[in-house]
Amino acid sequence: MTPAVSGIATQTLSLHDELILALLNEESGYFHQVPGWGLNCAVVGSVLAELSLMSRIDTDMTSLYLVDSASTGNPALDPVLEEIASEPVRRNAQYWIERLAPRAESIVDLTLNRLVDLEILQHHDGEFWTLSPTAWRNELLSGGGEGNVVQFVRDRISNVIFNNEIPDPRDVIIICLVNTCDVFRFMFQLDDAAEERIQFICNMDLIGRSIAEAVAHNLAGPVLRRSALSKRIPTVSLRKLLTNSHARHGNLPALFADLAEEYGPVFELRPPFAKPMIFLAGPETNSWAHRNGRLYLRTRDYFADFEKVYGASGVLPSLDGGDHFRLRKSMSAAYSRGRLLGQLDRLYSYVRNFMADWTVGSSLPATTMSRMMINSQLSPLFVSVDSQDIFNDLAKFKERALLTHIVKVLPKFMLNTPGMRRRAKAVDVLLERIQNVHTQAQRAGLPRDLADDWLSLHASDPQFVPETTLRFQLSAALIASVYLGDAFSFALYAMASQPEIYREIQREADALFENGDPAAEDFTPSAISVTHRFLMESLRMYPIVPMSIRNVMNSCMVEGYELPVGSRIYIAQTASHYMESVFPDPFTFDIDRYMPPRNEHLSPGYAPYGLGTHICLGSRMMELQLAVNILMIAHHFTLEISPRNYKLKFNALPSMKPSKKLKFLVAERRHELNT
Repeated sequence: MTPAVSGIATQTLSLHDELILALLNEESGYFHQVPGWGLNCAVVGSVLAELSLMSRIDTDMTSLYLVDSASTGNPALDPVLEEIASEPVRRNAQYWIERLAPRAESIVDLTLNRLVDLEILQHHDGEFWTLSPTAWRNELLSGGGEGNVVQFVRDRISNVIFNNEIPDPRDVIIICLVNTCDVFRFMFQLDDAAEERIQFICNMDLIGRSIAEAVAHNLAGPVLRRSALSKRIPTVSLRKLLTNSHARHGNLPALFADLAEEYGPVFELRPPFAKPMIFLAGPETNSWAHRNGRLYLRTRDYFADFEKVYGASGVLPSLDGGDHFRLRKSMSAAYSRGRLLGQLDRLYSYVRNFMADWTVGSSLPATTMSRMMINSQLSPLFVSVDSQDIFNDLAKFKERALLTHIVKVLPKFMLNTPGMRRRAKAVDVLLERIQNVHTQAQRAGLPRDLADDWLSLHASDPQFVPETTLRFQLSAALIASVYLGDAFSFALYAMASQPEIYREIQREADALFENGDPAAEDFTPSAISVTHRFLMESLRMYPIVPMSIRNVMNSCMVEGYELPVGSRIYIAQTASHYMESVFPDPFTFDIDRYMPPRNEHLSPGYAPYGLGTHICLGSRMMELQLAVNILMIAHHFTLEISPRNYKLKFNALPSMKPSKKLKFLVAERRHELNT
């Protein structure tokens, strides 16, 4: 049956809807790889063709002209119609395809959003899309019978090409569009007769021929002209770098913001005795990386040595393309907010047990305490074992591996010192503990955990997830305590250093816990509005991972600068957190940034969880866990900064955390823990 979605059950899909569906590659969660100019021309051509079928424009051999300028009510069509109406001189179809090509990205965005709203596509974090599990009747496309819309579009195309059915105008156009994108080879097994049939059909439509001519005329040009037109990447003066106050305090996002303001969104550092480092910084480069990174950048090259430390290959952070999407999709439930909501009672218990020995006057070292507190929760929730006794060794080994093999500020032999070899054994201890409790009988009746998901995926496809990968992934599950713990320590600092905000959070906490522990449905946006906005601002000012590293696999242009193949790129996605143009008065902690009408976080400048396909898979779970911990501390205790005159400084490598001098003093117990 058709889903009960009011007003759209029999709505016809537009040509640009059908084009996007035809190009969708569900294995990679994105489009089949289409050259940018070709895709832009095809998308614009689909809009022009739709307007033609609606009798808003018409074409002849020499020109494309306006017939009816009245609004269609479609946000993808109307701006194009308005631009055609504003042109006093008649132009041909190829002219309009080339002129309107820059609009293609916005048309694609609008189309994807519409298909998600229609429940035809499902959007996944990381800018992935797949066909919605909802079954749609083909009445949606003015047809009959059962089936999903993607199959319906492909069946129509197939019947015209292989069964010599007489095509209607829509079929002719969609075949022209898909052929322009060179995607038929991914959809069907084509022989010479089928290719001749496709060419014959494409010649039947004037707009289709104009699209092909626009693509053929421009496809090679941008590649051949790139070097001549690109700007020279500016080099940052070493003196500027060393004298920057943010560099001295370890505030890398603010440092990158300063450098971007002076040198532009793309700049280069040339440290002595090391390879040049190309940085991207600012909302424009964030937007480019988020949208286009999958086409030009990859993580595998720089991550390979780090994988070898754990004897692994093909771990989630190092995969790209279809394999990355497949693994990410398989593990999404394990890192979901929903799974944590289902285990709130356990989470409350772990938090209270950790705080049980806090007394008024206790001094708590910020980084160590925060990491251990988070690990006391993640370890039993993720892998069903206690790892507090080995967590410090796991964390130290991972950080040293990052410093030697990713950040490369230490020589590789520093990972093979006696102390590091001893700490490396903690990985084997952890794996043995996990294996001992994850037998079928012992797991019967228990809530599913992350280790269950990884072990199940390994059992079902041991080539995709081999045992060597498990060694990394199961230990990495606890290393998440480092990142989440450091974010927690920054949030505690922000709360303890701002008594007014502390009191507002305490009011929310007291309301939530007034009648016992809150249930999952109690965590509504209004119930934790202050806490949520507070955490967003804490993550803006104190992002844990200030930049991402990628290698250029296909040469590309970013903001007029060429990024050559093989170069290593540092995407300083959090630089914009300290840019006045994105976040006014950026050094002021202001939780009202995230309320209408300001909504400053809605720009591509807000990126505490990374960008693009590698955006943090567990971000929503992390936000909930941080909120629960902050609210429970606020309900039970008042913390103060120690020493009182402490000025926040950062330990920036391998990830951002407060300096070791920061401590928290338990100044007041507000409510009993009742553990």
